[in-house]
Amino acid sequence: MMYLLLLVGFVLLVKGADFFVEGSSSIAKMLKIPSVVVGLTIVAMGTSAPEAAVSLTASLSGNNDIALSNVIGSNIFNLLVVIGACAALKGVDTPSDILKRDLPINIGITGLLLVLIWDCKISRIEGLLLLLGIAVYLIVVVRQALKNRVENDEEEIKVLSPLMSAVYIVGGLVAIVIGGDLVVDSASGIATAFGLSQTLIGLTIVAMGTSLPELVTSIVATKKGETGLALGNAVGSSIFNILFILGLSGSVSPITGSVEAIMDTVILLGVTIVTYLFARSSEKTVPKEGIACLLLYAGYMVFAIIR
Repeated sequence: MMYLLLLVGFVLLVKGADFFVEGSSSIAKMLKIPSVVVGLTIVAMGTSAPEAAVSLTASLSGNNDIALSNVIGSNIFNLLVVIGACAALKGVDTPSDILKRDLPINIGITGLLLVLIWDCKISRIEGLLLLLGIAVYLIVVVRQALKNRVENDEEEIKVLSPLMSAVYIVGGLVAIVIGGDLVVDSASGIATAFGLSQTLIGLTIVAMGTSLPELVTSIVATKKGETGLALGNAVGSSIFNILFILGLSGSVSPITGSVEAIMDTVILLGVTIVTYLFARSSEKTVPKEGIACLLLYAGYMVFAIIR
């Protein structure tokens, strides 16, 4: 039964992501806002809904290992697999806003996370600090978007009516969240049956499961020529995961870390810097760099399992 639910979850993720991208791109076109901004905000927050649900539930139930490792593992997955897979397909262009603003911010908040968990805990005050950070970030992104509306955009995007755009976004989001939950629950049940630890499940199965919306959405966006939305989704989700998800989880219930969590955050910081360097080179992540990202993730998985 768990394997059947896993399959149903994948189907919901794929179709939900397809509708979500079309609805979001249509809204961007109607409002004359670059699709990359939609990727950094609406799409990033929507596809991070599974991570938010899993981490908040884990934090409330006292399973801090899953709450923290889910975010760290998801961000590593976003940066190496989501961006890597899209780049390997056809290369991913780096919009100037992401290169100058969002990628450096991602490096900065990952460094901040390392500082916060150096004492192996995230207190309520630190959680509130992270929540303040996401509020400031969203204000900056929206204000810059309003200043840089696209007046003459020749990009061919299917424009839906406002009502249909909302239906596509809401329906796609519902399918993504339900599909993500089905994948996580069934995959976690399968993993537990094999006797894996909660930390390992959080870093691997749960992290990959909750990041599938980002992966599928970004790949669909890349195939539709929306590479800005694809990159914005991956980077925006990583920022959202640290600032909002860990901020909310820590504010509700203090999160206890571990030496392994500190080590994984150091790895995440290194991965964040590497993806920034790839994106900065020629202002594009080329296929060979995408393949390198995928190989790095495979190496990390081996390390996480054998340690």
